[in-house]
Amino acid sequence: MTVTGTSEVDYRAEALEAGARVRRFGSWYAAEHRLRSMRAFGLTLVLLAFANPLLYLLSLGLGLASLISSDVNGVSYLTFVAPALLASAALTGAAEESTYPVLTGFKFNAVFFSMAASPLAPKQIANAVFVGTAARVVPTVVVYYGILVLFQAVPSPFSALTILSASLVGMVAAALVTWYTATVTEDKGQMAVIMRFIIMPMFLFSGTFFPLAQLPLYLQWIGWISPLWHASELGRVLSYGMAEPAWLTATHVAVLVVLLVIGWVGARRVFHRRLTA
Repeated sequence: MTVTGTSEVDYRAEALEAGARVRRFGSWYAAEHRLRSMRAFGLTLVLLAFANPLLYLLSLGLGLASLISSDVNGVSYLTFVAPALLASAALTGAAEESTYPVLTGFKFNAVFFSMAASPLAPKQIANAVFVGTAARVVPTVVVYYGILVLFQAVPSPFSALTILSASLVGMVAAALVTWYTATVTEDKGQMAVIMRFIIMPMFLFSGTFFPLAQLPLYLQWIGWISPLWHASELGRVLSYGMAEPAWLTATHVAVLVVLLVIGWVGARRVFHRRLTA
């Protein structure tokens, strides 16, 4: 039996082949959908990528820095804060992309469940979320770094390595926040709580604007457990060679990588549980 000149067997073979491609490259297909959906507010993301660093650097570089006469760690104040601001931008952007956009996929438009009804596996849908977040975080960090260069806040070409440390902490935030958001079934303001009572305190108490040692000892623990502090310190080592023991630099890298793996594995498991229930 033929249908419009093509055998039914051929149609089945094509369908099986298409399904196999989805199972093989499903993460990228789902990521494409996520990237296309981000185009709706693409202009806002572009404006934020330029406006945020300009405002921060104008206030710090022309404002606060002019009031600070002494160097910090042997470098200018602007050079000191630059790696931390870069990491903070990545952290904040990733957290924003991992709250309501992820919750929407489960609850408000339930697109994740629609994807799961196709040959896509839940873990591939979770991977797509991370790819989409990376597509926002990495360009933001690159733009931010370019503006840091214009403000002469980076002392050498090797400072570009801070793009890696900042992007890493952004993906750590994406993994951990996505893991939590994927467990939320009712929106009771949890996303606002994350931004106000987790992300903001990390920004303020992770040695972003001054060395962590200047905080009282009973507050320094916030920095020690904060991925932002580890990324900021690692960025300072990469940017201007801040002196610290090699074991501490290795600890910064290890903490960030371990948190990334934990969050990524946890998020994939929650996606699997919710989308196969």
